[in-house]
Amino acid sequence: MSSTVTADGRARSSGLGRRLRNGGISLLWALAGIGIAVLMWELVKWLGTIISMPFNTSDMTMPHVWTMLAAMGEPEVRGSDSTVLDAVISATLRSLLLAGGGFIIGAGVGLLLAVIMQRFLFMERGLLPFVIASQTVPLIALAPLIVGIGNRITIGPIQWNTTYSVMFIAAYLAFFPVSVGALRGLQAPTPTALELMRSFAASPGQTLRKLRFPSSVPYLVPALKVSAAAAVVGTVVAEISTGVRGGIGRLLIEYARQITSQPAKVYVAVFGALAMGLIVAALVAALDVYLTRNLPKENSA
Repeated sequence: MSSTVTADGRARSSGLGRRLRNGGISLLWALAGIGIAVLMWELVKWLGTIISMPFNTSDMTMPHVWTMLAAMGEPEVRGSDSTVLDAVISATLRSLLLAGGGFIIGAGVGLLLAVIMQRFLFMERGLLPFVIASQTVPLIALAPLIVGIGNRITIGPIQWNTTYSVMFIAAYLAFFPVSVGALRGLQAPTPTALELMRSFAASPGQTLRKLRFPSSVPYLVPALKVSAAAAVVGTVVAEISTGVRGGIGRLLIEYARQITSQPAKVYVAVFGALAMGLIVAALVAALDVYLTRNLPKENSA
């Protein structure tokens, strides 16, 4: 008994050590990628001073990296105690909450649709074409319609506002990858596995929980990654389209108006949008580790 516990403990310790080592290597590669991007930026800017480039490399359009970093500490508004970095962090967090809410709603709706389409073949044939067609509608045209219709909706004490519209648009973009990926995953079990569940007199609900959901994880996790990215993009675009204040999308527009006097401020806001995407990607990666913790790992060559 003790040897079994010891072996299990060693296996878990080895698995944890491997994950930490892989995480450290991934972090080093990420830092190396940032360093290469900075060097390439400065190299292109330097080449623009000695040869003719097909695009503008002046300080107005391509400020130095150290100029962007210095802009983070500048006052957000003249005479204000709040810095540009403070404003970007606040706007990023607000947009992150909206993107997170839209992602959760969209993923939930997509998973529900996948379960319904898997359970009833006629629903798959009827719903799937509309699910696919829904993503062909231009978001720029859709956002004003959602705002116009939503502002007339009142549910008890809750009055619809543009914040809900932004979250709705994020969910609208997020549900599609999950619905398609989850449907493919729920249909992944082999006929032999399904026959085994039927031999145990398992109900459709038990088959869904015990077989189909675990089998869908390798398909569902990549779908969630795409869905999270779509929610972030949808949030930023919706904030720009609807004019809602307080988010990183609106901040990008406001700083773009100051590009002639302070071009580096726009890039600080862009860094905020990039940071929001990285945070969402990291959260989904953590979910990936949790969901696949019991799955066999491929040995590295």
